[in-house]
Amino acid sequence: MLKLYFNPQSRAAIAKWMLDEAGAEYELVHVDLQKREHKTPEYLRINPAGKLPALVDGDTHVFEGAAVCLYVAEQYPQARLAPAVGAPERGRFLSLMVYSTSQLEPSMGDTLLKLPHHPARGWTDFEAAQDVVERELGDGPYLFGDWFTAADVMIGSMFIWKRMFGGPPDRPSIAAYVDRLLQRPKCGMKPR
Repeated sequence: MLKLYFNPQSRAAIAKWMLDEAGAEYELVHVDLQKREHKTPEYLRINPAGKLPALVDGDTHVFEGAAVCLYVAEQYPQARLAPAVGAPERGRFLSLMVYSTSQLEPSMGDTLLKLPHHPARGWTDFEAAQDVVERELGDGPYLFGDWFTAADVMIGSMFIWKRMFGGPPDRPSIAAYVDRLLQRPKCGMKPR
């Protein structure tokens, strides 16, 4: 059985949402961040970065949220959470998965922390990142029209967190997107 190393106050909430959307059976292994259980030698053998999430599937260890989502999508193709390898949509899907952590998350972090944008760090500013998401979302309820994918889990979770952490108001199209995501029965990232 899959094991998700988890703390609800971490990015592991994204991995849990993905597992739930896939209909996967899994065990949650609670990691106490206050006790620094994520820095123990045992845990570092699972995730050498000492962060959450980490997913164990037999001898396979996967860490980093986007990698976990990609792995789950591939292991549960019947859930249709990703275009198949070779499908025309696959390139756009992979690009959005990587964009969520390489551009959107760091630019959003700068905004939430009120840090100035420095292009030399390699990511865009948050306004430009939102422009990309709006263009990719288009008129569809999700990034691939009516088709909900792991890209929605990754991109959407960033905007859900922004809302939870009291970031600036969402653009209307992004606000409606976040509202749709929060209405999904398996979205466990509901603001409290």
